[in-house]
Amino acid sequence: MWALLGVLVVGLLVTLVYLASRYEASQAQSAVERDVADALSDIRSALTRNVQTLQALQAGQFNREEWQQEANKLLRDNREWVRIEWRSPQLAVLSAADTPYRPPVFARFERDNSLPEVQQACTTARHISSPAYARSHFVPQADGTGLELLELCLPEVSGGRVTGYLVATYSLGELLASRIGPQLGRSQEISFTEADGTRLAMHGLARRGSRVFTAQQLLDLPGSTMVLRMDSWRANPDVFPNVLTALVTVMSIALVTVLFMLGHDTRRRLRVEQDLADALAFRKAMEDSLVTGLRARDLEGRTTYVNPAFCQMVGFSQDELLGLEAPAPYWPPERAEEYRRRQQVRLTGGNRPPREGFESVFMRKDGTRIPVLIIEAPLINAHGLQTGWMSAVLDISEQRRVEELSRASQERLQATARLATVGEMASLLSHELNQPLAAISSYATGSINLLAESPAHSDDLQLALKRIAQQAERAGRVIKSVHDFVRRRDQAREPVAPALLVDAILPLVNLQARKLGVRVESRVPEDLPRVLCDRTMVEQVLLNLARNAMQAMDEARVAQPSLLLQARIAGTSEIGKRWLEFSVADVGPGIPEEVKTQLFTPFFTTKAEGMGLGLSLCRTVVEQHGGYLVFEPNLPQGTIFRFTLPAQPAFPART
Repeated sequence: MWALLGVLVVGLLVTLVYLASRYEASQAQSAVERDVADALSDIRSALTRNVQTLQALQAGQFNREEWQQEANKLLRDNREWVRIEWRSPQLAVLSAADTPYRPPVFARFERDNSLPEVQQACTTARHISSPAYARSHFVPQADGTGLELLELCLPEVSGGRVTGYLVATYSLGELLASRIGPQLGRSQEISFTEADGTRLAMHGLARRGSRVFTAQQLLDLPGSTMVLRMDSWRANPDVFPNVLTALVTVMSIALVTVLFMLGHDTRRRLRVEQDLADALAFRKAMEDSLVTGLRARDLEGRTTYVNPAFCQMVGFSQDELLGLEAPAPYWPPERAEEYRRRQQVRLTGGNRPPREGFESVFMRKDGTRIPVLIIEAPLINAHGLQTGWMSAVLDISEQRRVEELSRASQERLQATARLATVGEMASLLSHELNQPLAAISSYATGSINLLAESPAHSDDLQLALKRIAQQAERAGRVIKSVHDFVRRRDQAREPVAPALLVDAILPLVNLQARKLGVRVESRVPEDLPRVLCDRTMVEQVLLNLARNAMQAMDEARVAQPSLLLQARIAGTSEIGKRWLEFSVADVGPGIPEEVKTQLFTPFFTTKAEGMGLGLSLCRTVVEQHGGYLVFEPNLPQGTIFRFTLPAQPAFPART
């Protein structure tokens, strides 16, 4: 019995020691696997940050010198990079920078020996429209060693077209040394290997022991795949002096610990579940209170989510909308085919919606149409993959109604302004027709007198009748110009010689000048370019300014009244447009200071029988031609009115 008990105890002790050894070995293996998982996570994070750093360098607008400075700064901050290159779309090197921590790695063998790996990375990057890696390659060095390098390529895309590449070269050894925690390298050996176990790079020195624990993790990069391997050596486990006592103690402590951890985990789980319930309730409250319709569709075009605001907008319930394919029940039948083609193009990725949204028309359940603004964006899941499209839909019916009211109000205001203009033009018409009608009356009276006196004046009579016809035609043109102005028609512009404009009004000016005793002089060079203007309206401006000048000199009783009509080139604008300046100068009393500020105000006049519209009309006509009308003193006495008109271009514009 004692022997049997001894065998039982020995067997129990051996079993416990074996189990303890197995447990210690499993713990060691788990620790190694956990360490390699942490190391892989650190490497992935470092690679992601490096890609973001390179994208920031790529997004900057630098010349080659500025780019070189920024690239050298990145190489000083990141030891794992040995070279950064800026390449053209044909992979020609535009600029490059080498790490300052070692001699140039491509000094012994030219960079072209690594061109296949660069081409592989950039081809993959161009196909997937994102950064990509190539398979690692070995580059010998001048000191007899070598480096295992990994190429990273970032495409630079502008307007849907690749305009260049940014290539960064990693040293796998430096990547392990700089991105793996220092505590892991003290007791373990970390390395990059191929799938078949070939070592590519290694870091760390492990203390040799009797047992080796190995863990591997796959580093899957776009365009390249490597294995991260970690080897750890451990000594044989110690045998407890009293295995049974230690085991019971450990089991008791473990039981209490497990119970404590279970209670803690239960409380933590309840808190997480409560937080999740609160978050879901908050999200549901937000969705129910939104006035913007939300709609989600998968890559097949099926509706996967709608919020209450969208259902209220279209008049359908969630059960009637979820899971439906095209055509949707809120599509107007007359536009269903158009919407189907647009959705098909979008789902294939051929047409990205504008970020500011696009307008469309939906149909409510009762058949009424509503204008909507749809803002659509890709729906990206937690893994960075697009799973569909998310749309925000706004009902813009009220906006359209306000716009329509505003448009109607603007039309009413324009109609009111036009009616006011009609009254102003009626007054203007009577004002402007006084001169041609007075001339017609004078010529007609003179013709009658000539006929009564003697038929010998037939030549004078013909001239008088010709003047009557010209002034009658002039009165008709004035009426037509005013009529076109009231109806807001485009004024007919034609090239006219400046001399013709002045000659057209000289008969009327001379007629009044002889009556008032004014000497009239005109200075219009023959080589002046033609002006582009409404001939009738510009003649009225010249006539009105000349008439005002003669009346001002007559009222002031000037001893020797004189009037000067002059035209000259005013100059050329910054855009190459030429201008002509017309001036009407008198030797009258000038304009008082209190009158200058109101001189161009409609219905303001200093004449007993004036209407106050002449100068206002003149400025309006000149400004419609793009020019300006000003006045200034005529030293030593009098006033000069000047206005500009556009000249005909020296050469016709090319089409």
